[in-house]
Amino acid sequence: MIVGDDDGGKLFTPEQYEEYKRKVLPLRLNNRLYVSYGVPGGIDCKLIGPETQCFCTHRYKQHKTDFEVVPSERPLALPCQVRGCHCPAYQFIPQIGPNPVRCRCKHLPQEHSEATGHLCKKCTFCSGFQSSYACGCGQPSSVHQTLVETKLEREARGRPIGRDVPYAAMGGLTGFSSLLDGYLALEAGGSDQDREDGCQQRCSASRIKEASTKTALIHCGLEGNEVGLRLKDGMNAPGSRGRVLRRKQVEGIPSES
Repeated sequence: MIVGDDDGGKLFTPEQYEEYKRKVLPLRLNNRLYVSYGVPGGIDCKLIGPETQCFCTHRYKQHKTDFEVVPSERPLALPCQVRGCHCPAYQFIPQIGPNPVRCRCKHLPQEHSEATGHLCKKCTFCSGFQSSYACGCGQPSSVHQTLVETKLEREARGRPIGRDVPYAAMGGLTGFSSLLDGYLALEAGGSDQDREDGCQQRCSASRIKEASTKTALIHCGLEGNEVGLRLKDGMNAPGSRGRVLRRKQVEGIPSES
């Protein structure tokens, strides 16, 4: 997805599309932001993609992700761009199956304010959204944070960065393994390019082996047909029936009438 919602629901003309690519694609190639969720200093428990929901219930792709110049302040805030939403920064919220985790006050994230502090709209004793959920890495969600970083910052942490792509709101996705939770993928080092190259080598070796097997089977089939034809020609040769009958008599095999 290159354009996404940037066209406002109205299809670009060819001229507008070319102008859009000329302006936006260099920003994505040079200023891509990688978004992940985890414990500082630990593994990436979740890599954020275009469809990953924020606390405000809107998708990552609905937040500001393209910058002409990446701001220098940290943490880097990516505000929601949906009209009427007051979410100041993208914040991942864990899920249990299809449902988001609940606050200690038993209410869902959408029943809290999306503004800073996340006060509950349903009760008065909640001081802000806090969940007792424990991540698959073994740490409580309270010590996790949503991290937005540049390519250089992510490389410095020894995390995979993947290829430079022109697609919108790719976040932290660098390959199919990025769709797994961090404690399952355990991609603390290396790159997806290395894994992809290894996969291509295994696929090529498998195709070569399959082709060799087919060639051998065809060769065996041709040899079998040749032997069968020779036997058939031998049985039909003049005098061959007499030789077969004499052999059967010597070996004591009853002859056919």
